[in-house]
Amino acid sequence: MFGYSLEVIYLTILIVIGCCTVLYLFFADVADTSLDTIPIFDPAIILSFITFTAAAGYIFEHFTSFTSFIILVIALFIASIFTALLYFFLLVPLRSAEVSLAYTDESLESQVARVIVPIPLDGFGEIVIEGVNGIISKRAASFHNLEIPYNTHVLIIEVREGTAFVAIYENEEFTF
Repeated sequence: MFGYSLEVIYLTILIVIGCCTVLYLFFADVADTSLDTIPIFDPAIILSFITFTAAAGYIFEHFTSFTSFIILVIALFIASIFTALLYFFLLVPLRSAEVSLAYTDESLESQVARVIVPIPLDGFGEIVIEGVNGIISKRAASFHNLEIPYNTHVLIIEVREGTAFVAIYENEEFTF
């Protein structure tokens, strides 16, 4: 085909798609946001399908004496199976997993917490925040320079230098 053997064509496709995969690793965030709603057009799926097809085609062309059409059909079948396995057992669980269990100080702002060490007038106490990341305890000071007793619900106003500045949370409906 085009004056080249099919082995060379499969190998060239494999190398080119391998380079595209490396580029995709660097620019995956841009590509994922543009095609996020349609899993069929996911670049990771398309690149893996082409890679598996080219690899299987190259191996079968090199080591068997089947006709080129039979090899292409077998390569497409193998690529379909491997791509489906990759999608359902690797990509879907990775995308549905929590991005991170870490938190930032900014993400704690406007959260409701409970005082576990009383906060004195001009000093520090400790609060505990219960959320999807688990239980986080944090040093706390009063935002309005008030004493805050033990087991009081507080609202985190801001976090500076690792200290949560809190105000008393006055919603009676809230319970831990």
